[in-house]
Amino acid sequence: MRILFAGTPAFAVPALRALIESRRWHPVAVLCQPDRGAGRGRKLRFGPVKQLAVEAGIAVIQPPSLRGAESRAALAMLEPDLLVTAAYGLLLPQAVLELPSQGCWNLHASLLPRWRGASPINQAILAGDAETGISLMQMDEGLDTGPVILQRSISILPEETAGELHDRLSELAAEVLIDGLSRLERGNLPPAEPQQASRATHAPLIDKADAELDWTRPAGELARMVRAYHPWPVACASIEGRTWRIHRARAADGRAAPGELLTERGPEVVVVGCGEGVLEILELQGPGRKPVRARDWFNARKGQGRERRE
Repeated sequence: MRILFAGTPAFAVPALRALIESRRWHPVAVLCQPDRGAGRGRKLRFGPVKQLAVEAGIAVIQPPSLRGAESRAALAMLEPDLLVTAAYGLLLPQAVLELPSQGCWNLHASLLPRWRGASPINQAILAGDAETGISLMQMDEGLDTGPVILQRSISILPEETAGELHDRLSELAAEVLIDGLSRLERGNLPPAEPQQASRATHAPLIDKADAELDWTRPAGELARMVRAYHPWPVACASIEGRTWRIHRARAADGRAAPGELLTERGPEVVVVGCGEGVLEILELQGPGRKPVRARDWFNARKGQGRERRE
């Protein structure tokens, strides 16, 4: 079977690696978004999927869009039987969806129809979901609206960050893809089931402003924000008039005015009052500095106090 694989970031790497290592479904080519600049010099760098494809000797195609006739012609020349996407980042027009004889599959990091869109992992944590998973779906022109072929779920761990959950789901996506291809080859792939649109929820693109903590909100909600926005864009909040990035925190019982710093629980945690309960911060980061533990934060704070007195 001639498989065309489309993906760009790290999430798609385990799935592509599984295809390469299987030797049965080695991709004929890999589709990635165009290279982007990184660092101060904005030097162009290969994305994770492109890097793996180049190392494996697989041809890489990077059109800025798939709506042009030239891009579609290049894909048609590959004569794909199946197109598999995983966090590719571009919507496929109907003309591309119709190219492969077996259609197009997408690996999505949620239990569809819950959390359609760009940030399903983050939204699952923000909502306090107990579980999430991977959906293998038959693609249509909508945003994650196609019928579901296979699903596999996993529990979301109590202290798990979006980055940690991302890594577990990316490995699960590879397993689901190989399972789907094996079933397709054996002729026992289950029929794709249409999604229940009435149960759909949306996972929009994340903006840095989304990660700003409001101390008037409940501590449990803020703790989920800290986990959901790590490692990017990282939750931030004002403490004693300065903005800090919050890397690790947990909700706890307690009572204090929203934004009030409670010092009696230190030095292992920085405790701040919330609209309901308190937030215990274990690791935080000042502007232009490295992340520090709560104990180090208190020590630096004491040192600054001595300097002001002197």
